[in-house]
Amino acid sequence: MTTDLEQLRSDLLASIDAAAGLDALEALRVHALGKQGAITGLLKTLGGMSPEERQEQGPRIHGLREAVTAALAERKASLERLALDARLASETLDMTLPVDGVAPGSVHPVAQVMDELAEIFADLGFAVATGPEIEDDWHNFTALNIPETHPARAMHDTFYLAGEHEKPMVLRTHTSPVQIRAMKAAGGNQPIRIIAPGRTYRSDSDATHTPMFHQVEGLVIDKGITLGHLKWTLETFLKAFFERDDIVLRLRPSYFPFTEPSAEVDVGFSVVGGKRVIGGSEGWMEVLGSGMVHRKVIEAGGYDPDQWQGFAFGCGIDRLAMLKYGMDDLRAFFDGDARWLKHYGFSAFEMPTLSGGVGA
Repeated sequence: MTTDLEQLRSDLLASIDAAAGLDALEALRVHALGKQGAITGLLKTLGGMSPEERQEQGPRIHGLREAVTAALAERKASLERLALDARLASETLDMTLPVDGVAPGSVHPVAQVMDELAEIFADLGFAVATGPEIEDDWHNFTALNIPETHPARAMHDTFYLAGEHEKPMVLRTHTSPVQIRAMKAAGGNQPIRIIAPGRTYRSDSDATHTPMFHQVEGLVIDKGITLGHLKWTLETFLKAFFERDDIVLRLRPSYFPFTEPSAEVDVGFSVVGGKRVIGGSEGWMEVLGSGMVHRKVIEAGGYDPDQWQGFAFGCGIDRLAMLKYGMDDLRAFFDGDARWLKHYGFSAFEMPTLSGGVGA
């Protein structure tokens, strides 16, 4: 039997090494190790052997199976490498071919405005911070001074996640939870200057609202921060964003649970050709909300509100794009219409810069 095993081993290894393709290799695997395979049949004979025969033949048969299994794996890897090399060789791209007739892609207005925001606030010393879009209830509401019974929760048409969770989970209704995460990460003992752009979700849909939209949140935490710092920051930002020096702001008292005092920020507009144009003061248009960070929010972030103060502001990125680039319907932002994207899209080479213009 020993001679037969050696002969079988030699034949199988030679056949595996000579396999021309993955299909042939699979056929060899079935022939050797399948339910009716040669090695499988030898393993079945072990039960009918005497203990002495089993002790002698068992290791040889198992050794044969291991050698064949290793050879199959090695040959398969080799054949797959050869197949990949052949595929890569056949899929080369001729860079000398003309690109006439190939429609170029474009940068979505939302992505463009996000780049513009990052450029403006980077010049003011702000970093860009991000956070998860699926948030727990504590970060999204409670830590922002919106406890479970707070009426302000009714202002947020929230998507709650079904299923069992350690904490209630939601699709974040604003980017404000990033404020808490940034404060926690800072350890409660260092200044913070961040903006937090990203997607947010609320159950609402019309010409100016969609279930998913984009928002940017700004946060400054430091010692000696006042409402004057907030107004100057917003004025500087809006002048740079709309690229006009005649931007006039009006702060109206308002209410947000996470700021106190709170203010809605209106920007002046002029009427040109029957359309509202940002700049001047013929009328007022609301663009964002803001305020001094509430003491309870500062505490939730791990800071001492007697030592640290801060301001926060937030606005819709989609709305900013609509105001700056003259779009009427928010829903078109998410339709994926190639004609709309071609009309309103930006070239990938037109990178926003403060020197060249953020709306380049």
